[in-house]
Amino acid sequence: MEFNWIFISAPLAAALALLFSYIFYKQIIKYPEGTEKMKEIAEAVRIGAKAYLKRQYVIVAIFFILTSLLLVFLSFVLRVQSRWTAFAFLTGGFFSALSGYLGMMAATASSARTANAAKDSLNRALRVAFRAGSIMGLVVVGLGLIDISIWFSVLHYLVKYDLRLTTVTLLSFGMGASLQALFARVGGGIFTKAADVGADLVGKIEAGIPEDDPRNPAVIADNVGDNVGDVAGMGADLYESYTGSILSSAALGASAFYASKYTLNAVILPMVIAAIGMVASIIGIFLVKSREEATQKNLLNALNRGIYGASILILIATFFAIKLLLPGNIGIFGSVITGLIVGLIIGKSTEYYTSSSYNPTKYIASQSLTGPATTILAGLSTGMISTYIPVFAVATGIIVAFWAAGGFLTPILGLYGIGIAAVGMLSTLGITLATDAYGPVADNAGGNAQMSDLPPEVRKKTDALDALGNTTAATGKGFAIGSAALTALALLAAYIEEVRGGLLRLVGNGWQFSDIVKAAGTNNTENILQWLHHATIADFMRLFAVNLMNPKVIVGIFIGAMMTFLFSGLAIKAVGKAASQMVEEVRRQFKEIKGLLQGKAKPDYATCVKISTRGAQKAMILPATSAVLAPIITGLILGVSGVMGLLIGALGSGFIMAIFMANAGGAWDNAKKFIEEGNYGGKGSDPHKAGVVGDTVGDPLKDTAGPSLNILIKLMSMVSVVVAGLVVAYHLL
Repeated sequence: MEFNWIFISAPLAAALALLFSYIFYKQIIKYPEGTEKMKEIAEAVRIGAKAYLKRQYVIVAIFFILTSLLLVFLSFVLRVQSRWTAFAFLTGGFFSALSGYLGMMAATASSARTANAAKDSLNRALRVAFRAGSIMGLVVVGLGLIDISIWFSVLHYLVKYDLRLTTVTLLSFGMGASLQALFARVGGGIFTKAADVGADLVGKIEAGIPEDDPRNPAVIADNVGDNVGDVAGMGADLYESYTGSILSSAALGASAFYASKYTLNAVILPMVIAAIGMVASIIGIFLVKSREEATQKNLLNALNRGIYGASILILIATFFAIKLLLPGNIGIFGSVITGLIVGLIIGKSTEYYTSSSYNPTKYIASQSLTGPATTILAGLSTGMISTYIPVFAVATGIIVAFWAAGGFLTPILGLYGIGIAAVGMLSTLGITLATDAYGPVADNAGGNAQMSDLPPEVRKKTDALDALGNTTAATGKGFAIGSAALTALALLAAYIEEVRGGLLRLVGNGWQFSDIVKAAGTNNTENILQWLHHATIADFMRLFAVNLMNPKVIVGIFIGAMMTFLFSGLAIKAVGKAASQMVEEVRRQFKEIKGLLQGKAKPDYATCVKISTRGAQKAMILPATSAVLAPIITGLILGVSGVMGLLIGALGSGFIMAIFMANAGGAWDNAKKFIEEGNYGGKGSDPHKAGVVGDTVGDPLKDTAGPSLNILIKLMSMVSVVVAGLVVAYHLL
């Protein structure tokens, strides 16, 4: 079977990324953790984070086993999909969980070390925190690409599937990654925001004590939450974004270049671009450094230096990769450029609307002078307005990527270009995720410094890193959301390809469908198979009446749009419910534990950790279940046309809602920090209390519901792909 040696670059680059993540980890643990008090706090956070993830993984494992049994039934009993589907699904979930866990272990090992390093210099603290984030970035891309490489080799070279069946089967791997990511993001987000909201409302507003004060019973739960939500959850989230973009592009490449001598090259090109991105990201990581007494703008420039440097290297290397693998299709390079540019535009837009260096966030802070209501209104309006730049950027990017790849002449090529644009956008993930993940490390470092009674200048340095972390975290969410829009569009085409694959398997197994016979113009099985192989996406759209005049499509669009609001509502309600319990518990302890507020008694941290854990474990099941069942039920009732409507509705509403939530939440958070710097009365003032209220409203938006929406969009797409054979068989019989 044909083999292209350039494919070897993918697993080699993945191995290199994992090697450097190990090297960075060894470098970090050489730094001292500081005083005994600092070590004790860091260990408490580590224990709490591990305990939570252990319980979460038990629940997720049960869910995965049940889903795998369904996939086995579809594969071996109904035979409507590949027999490898269930196994690929399980490994996708396992590696998604592993990437989040390893990133979290690095983060919990780094927070005290970052605080201790801040005693010496800001640059030293940045180096420790950023190295911890780099471990997360490199682990995610390394595990993602090496797992894809292994599965591709097994299915194509050992099992000897053709490239279409190989790539579509691999999408079940993406489904596993997406499902695990959804549990991690929703569960971790509920945990962290329940603790954060509870700690802020009672501690800052009612008791008037500083953030991360050791007297606050919810403070350890808050710090644990930063790690299980903002690190482990984010790692699993971006793992599925990364692998999803590669897998959907590979599936489209197999169709766009079907029966061509370049079919294999088109399939491995996304993997090669990802490999290039890994090497460039490693180089970019070494470019990040800052001087002492740097402003937030200086720190941001230091991080951008690494991102821009990596982007330039990727562009140069990718040009030659495309020229070598797909000669005559150099226009696809335009799609890669488009993806990178769209990603940078989304990043800069997010920075503008969430950083305290710019007017939108300062405006929200100024509105705190008239109370919480105007602060909330300012944040809501800012978040809504902030959606227009990313939407126009992605919309323009879709058209340009489609055109550059030749889509107006050959539509399937244009869709491949859109998929490649998503790969281009995420090609720098090794370093962009590093700039994202270092934020929670800096946040925990500030908490450790406060609880350990370190000098005020140490907390000032960690706060500078933390404020920047809010902006980079929002930027990372913007990249994930933008790539989700492009990837979901590519998955719509991949869904049609799996409809084709399901029909090929069913007809090959002797099934007869009158609609297919009519469309093919023959009842000869061999001729029908030939027609199915060569039919275009437009042919299948006509076959299943996927058009706006079909009421099933319209109904599907309504259901898909509704899923965005239902899912978000469930997630935010869960945070509110758990936060309410947290508030009551913190109030109880302040009232009943004598001497607690005077610092003469220790709070009961463990009970608060249990409240967040219990709230997250119970509440994450319903949103995840609804995401899996929605495309299955819609498919069985409304058929292929209904599913296409569902996915379009979820994509349109989910993409915009996710941007709104991420930017509004980030802006509220940094507006609060802007006040805490001494503006509008500073800490403890009425405007500060209004800012805290705004921040607590934004917390579940930016860290629970918002980032989960991009996973929802892709998970429903992946589930639709995996059950496409069942839907087709059910409706055509």
